[in-house]
Amino acid sequence: MFRLVQNEWIKVFKRPGTYVMIGLLILMVSAFAAYLKYDESKQKGKQPEWEEVVQADIAALQKELQDYPDMTKDQKEQIQEEIKINEYRLAENVPLDTKTTMWSFVDDSTSFIGFAGLFMIIVAAGIVASEYTWGTIKLLLIRPLSRSKILFSKYITVVLFGLFMIGILFLFSSLIGAILFGTSGESVHLAYEGGKVVEQNLILYLLKVYLLTSIDIFMVATMAFMISAAFRNSSLAVGISLFLLSMGSTATMMIAMKYDWAKYLLFANTNLMGYETGQVMVEGMTMGFSLTVLAVYFIIFHLLAFFIFSKRDVAA
Repeated sequence: MFRLVQNEWIKVFKRPGTYVMIGLLILMVSAFAAYLKYDESKQKGKQPEWEEVVQADIAALQKELQDYPDMTKDQKEQIQEEIKINEYRLAENVPLDTKTTMWSFVDDSTSFIGFAGLFMIIVAAGIVASEYTWGTIKLLLIRPLSRSKILFSKYITVVLFGLFMIGILFLFSSLIGAILFGTSGESVHLAYEGGKVVEQNLILYLLKVYLLTSIDIFMVATMAFMISAAFRNSSLAVGISLFLLSMGSTATMMIAMKYDWAKYLLFANTNLMGYETGQVMVEGMTMGFSLTVLAVYFIIFHLLAFFIFSKRDVAA
């Protein structure tokens, strides 16, 4: 299996497009960092003290609770938790960053995970279909290996490539953030757990953010992989996957406004960061429920991919 994955990895990096995707990701992060640095240099005058910012935030949150009494229970609890975190910050003298730092830039760079996911989807959509396009599928299947092992090795390669791109994003944003904005700033992340405010390791928290934010692109890439294996068409896989990635959450949100069964749809469960921010699509949903639904979709995608790929006549 290791040799199969190694061969697929070599195939991916023999394509010039792979290096173009890596270069584009680095270029976008660099441009974003340069813009933030330029914008920060234009802002003249004294920055407000962090205590003033926190106190203003507490007042705004309390006013929001008063002005919108009809908000959902989850929304109300999230606001109350934010108030308690801010009060803890003031009481324990835990400073809040009022300007961009290395770690805040790494956090802001999560917006580029979608671009990393786009490149992962492109690889997932072509890794099986391209074998048919190039006519190399017969050479691949004459090996004394089961079709399921061959297909599994390709999927593992897709996952590794996605992790590779996200790793580049995290490491490069850390590097350029340290160079342009310095390494000073917040050293812990404050979270509300078990009815109290706790201090978390900032690096581990950011890794968790990157992981949870990446779930939707891994699920869409799995679907693109399934379409590629089932229909042997990379363009179709890319087109459908990108359409659902861009419109799936919006369409699901519109359905969720009227129907509770929307919580069983794929894109109602891919935003796991919503459980950190209190922005759950359907009230009453839990992290465990979403993980279960995602596991069901994951299994269905793979069953379809492996069944169709195993039964298809290569000569067809």
